[in-house]
Amino acid sequence: MSDKNKPVKPFLKWAGGKSQLLEQIQANFPAELKTGSIARYIEPFVGSGAVFFYVSQYYSIEEFFISDINPELIIAYKTIQKNVEELIENLSKIQEQYVCLDEEKRKEYFYQTRSEFNLLGKQIDAKLGEVREEWIKRTAQLIFLNRTCFNGLFRVNSKGEFNVPFGKYKNPKICDRDNLRAVSQVLQKTHIHHGDFTDCEKVVDKNSFVYFDPPYKPITKTSNFTSYSKDSFDDKEQLRLRDFFSLLDKKGAKLMLSNSDPRDNFFETAYERYRIERVKASRNINSNAQKRGKINELLIMNNYPTYK
Repeated sequence: MSDKNKPVKPFLKWAGGKSQLLEQIQANFPAELKTGSIARYIEPFVGSGAVFFYVSQYYSIEEFFISDINPELIIAYKTIQKNVEELIENLSKIQEQYVCLDEEKRKEYFYQTRSEFNLLGKQIDAKLGEVREEWIKRTAQLIFLNRTCFNGLFRVNSKGEFNVPFGKYKNPKICDRDNLRAVSQVLQKTHIHHGDFTDCEKVVDKNSFVYFDPPYKPITKTSNFTSYSKDSFDDKEQLRLRDFFSLLDKKGAKLMLSNSDPRDNFFETAYERYRIERVKASRNINSNAQKRGKINELLIMNNYPTYK
């Protein structure tokens, strides 16, 4: 991006999104990122992409590879990449309709859209190479639901159905035209993939920087928010990711991974060969306001020099 005063931002709100942590994360970036010797940036759990968009704007990278197991995300990224103007047109119509309604009518509109979104979900194939017309409508619905649901979450149940309730926002910004166009510009040099995090191995080499932001290990029995997709991410999956991290380390790639700090030495044991730093994050999604506040999160890196 040429206009540093208007940074590219995530087009979705996301529980666990990294926008608030960017300063602490970038302080631990590999020095090669600053010197321009990193050719490829890879993010296998892209989510809302806060770190991806930050890197794309402030560092010289030849190629980006992003992926996620969540098909709705991949549909959205591909739609913005190839059909951003049609998406903006759809979102503009939704915003015009929605803002004119009173609260009760807005609530009806929200739940009707959510029902339609869930009903049609199984008919959408995220693996198709070309963006289809129904993808545009679906991405518009996803952004609308995300901008108007409670706490701006993306959460699905075991059936893959979006299940976040209605949120009471007076003037939600459903269509951010400028940012959507900026996101589309970044995505022109980005490979977008739907699949398991291990699928990125084929594009990783010694000139790559890989950032992992998986579903977090719960820090308590009641904080198990890992439902970004219908697939669970338990301790077995965390260790499978650790093994993949070690594999990419042997290839010479620069690696960074974010996770919770459960204080049970799970990650200290799993990643004992690597560097672990603690950063401060705000917990904003707890329904009990008294339980919101600063908590520790972990940054795990292989042994590359940083420039902080």
